Amino acid sequence: MSEKPEYVPGLAGIPAARSSVCLIDGAAGKLQYRGYPAEQLAEHCTFEEVTYLLLFGELPTRAQLEGFSAELARERSLKFRIIDVLKQLPESGHPMDALTAAVAVMGMFYAEGDHVADPAFRRLCAIRLVAKLPTVVAAWHRIRRGDNPIEPRTDLGHAANFLYMLEGEEPDELAARIMDVALVLHAEHSMNASTFTCRVTASTLADPYAAVASAIGSLAGPLHGGANEVVLQMLRTIPDASPEAVRRWAEDKLARKEKIMGFGHRVYKVKDPRADILQGLAVSLFEKLGTTPIYSIAVELERQMKDLVGHKGIAPNVDFYSGIVYEKLGLDTDNFTPVFAISRVSGWLAHLLEQLEDNRIYRPSQVWTGTADRTVVPIADRG
Repeated sequence: MSEKPEYVPGLAGIPAARSSVCLIDGAAGKLQYRGYPAEQLAEHCTFEEVTYLLLFGELPTRAQLEGFSAELARERSLKFRIIDVLKQLPESGHPMDALTAAVAVMGMFYAEGDHVADPAFRRLCAIRLVAKLPTVVAAWHRIRRGDNPIEPRTDLGHAANFLYMLEGEEPDELAARIMDVALVLHAEHSMNASTFTCRVTASTLADPYAAVASAIGSLAGPLHGGANEVVLQMLRTIPDASPEAVRRWAEDKLARKEKIMGFGHRVYKVKDPRADILQGLAVSLFEKLGTTPIYSIAVELERQMKDLVGHKGIAPNVDFYSGIVYEKLGLDTDNFTPVFAISRVSGWLAHLLEQLEDNRIYRPSQVWTGTADRTVVPIADRG
């Protein structure tokens, strides 16, 4: 029998694709979309611009952006039968499960006889998915509490329209801008679990709705997109923001070898560059709306963790401050991960389009650990 191949748990460090979508240098804390630093994109570009960049490879001209934004706005509404599907789901269900279900059925409602091999069909699917995910999330937010969904507006930007659909109130400029920046920062992050899931599904030539539904399922896990929910729950278990209390809490967790959510990353060995920007957004919100005790606890925990484990390359990741920002914007905790999906769908689709340019179905190997060449014993003779 040939020599067993090396087994790498979680495929850590194993290249799974050639890509020009996203560049990460974890040692330097560098994150770039299509070669542009995420910090610059967050400062100077809207989510619509960044989505155009991810999908088509270049930042749009003003005319291209206007046309693209108009396309997105036209596709925001949902067919009423998709709303009917959401109304049949249990009110206690998690929003990520509702989002997965809605996106999965979109493939039936928007098939229109086309095929994934057609570039025009792929492009239309991408436009629809980016446009409709916020509508699904906002619709479920209202349906589960007994309210009717609010129709999207075409005169608002992507982020502002999402906030509007939640409660029917147009957000102020600061809230809309902060949500827009948060969407930009979460839009893409190379070959993470959900992106890999999307590419694997796309490689079978399943339609883009199925590929994105599978990615949403992957994102839902607490080790991936669901981490920002858990971070807030964790911070609330710390008694107060005093250095002594936070230090004792952190030392106890580390002594028990329990994971402290929001710290550490498979890629970054320094503080996640997105965490710094999100922390700045939180401060901007607090200046207008008042601070929150949980932020003070978070800042002190970051300080104590730097002293305790900073030398190991363990620092805050994107999830550490994002939940604090979303909570201050008025979002329900269990909507944090769906907002992540609203953003990351742009990156998933960029990878899907790239995968299909020169597609080959994923078919990894395995390391066999069982017993081979066994003989079946008749049932009457078994032990």
